[in-house]
Amino acid sequence: MKFAALFICASTAVIGTSVAAEPEYDAVEKWLKPASGQETLGPAHGDVAVSQNGDVYVSVLNSPNGGIQVFNAEGEYLRNVPGAPNDFHGFVIHKEAAGEFIYGARLGGQTILKMQLDGKVVLQMDGSLIPAELVRKRNGKPTLRLTAVDVAPDGRIFAVDGYSSDMIHIFSAEGEYLKSFGGKKAPYSFKTCHKIAIDTRYNPPRIICVDRENRRVVQLSIDGEVLHVIPDMKRPAAVAIHGDLAAIAEIEGRVSLIDKAGKTVRTVGHNTVKEQTATNKVKPEDWRTGILMAPHGLDFDSQGNLFVTEYSIHGRVLRYDQ
Repeated sequence: MKFAALFICASTAVIGTSVAAEPEYDAVEKWLKPASGQETLGPAHGDVAVSQNGDVYVSVLNSPNGGIQVFNAEGEYLRNVPGAPNDFHGFVIHKEAAGEFIYGARLGGQTILKMQLDGKVVLQMDGSLIPAELVRKRNGKPTLRLTAVDVAPDGRIFAVDGYSSDMIHIFSAEGEYLKSFGGKKAPYSFKTCHKIAIDTRYNPPRIICVDRENRRVVQLSIDGEVLHVIPDMKRPAAVAIHGDLAAIAEIEGRVSLIDKAGKTVRTVGHNTVKEQTATNKVKPEDWRTGILMAPHGLDFDSQGNLFVTEYSIHGRVLRYDQ
């Protein structure tokens, strides 16, 4: 799949340089319609994932509709996922033989959950499965701050302790703890490995890590060998894979599309107003169609349309159509 310039529909602003025969990306104005009785989505410090039928799942913090809210492709609120916790900082929807499942990392709950789309929990991995010596201590107690999870093609589950140890912990498909690697020391030297994804653009698959405070993206082998580093990012916060491109949400106000060689081929939604980036306090009246403030999670649908959720006390999800 190839990308061209992003054209912001409402403002007619053009970002990037148009390339003949390549598809365009349009920001959809006021795409998301909050649930009845709510003016905005609600406080968000989480993620977004798209199911095979095009429904969009968004994690929301404590609010009347906290947890995971579900919207259809037109942005209309459908429901909340019953029983979904309100501290899924990072989650994915993974398709497997038995259907589609939500895998989520609980930021406060120190657990990883596998849930059906109807909310039924089918697997729970408690932090106590991880050897205590691999978990940083807070107030004298080993404490995880899990920020992301993804699933490899062979079913192994990878979770990152991105707000604490920066370790990546691996579990079997059945939830058995296997091993860990990563951390703050060489050769990794992570400084807030905020989110990860299994990078299926390669054979064998790799792990792609957004190392936020080092302002870089790191590619690892599936067994933890450092393979490639992409520097000079704008505090990367999340990653999603589609076709031959990785989309990197950068919390300083843009999304970068990176090819398999590590080259940025396009940026989306770039905000040049510094005071509006990397903050969750921008008011809805100051939002501009397609312009990002603090992108915190993202995903593609099956057609390659891009959905981005922001770190925001009001909650915001942007849609860019191919």
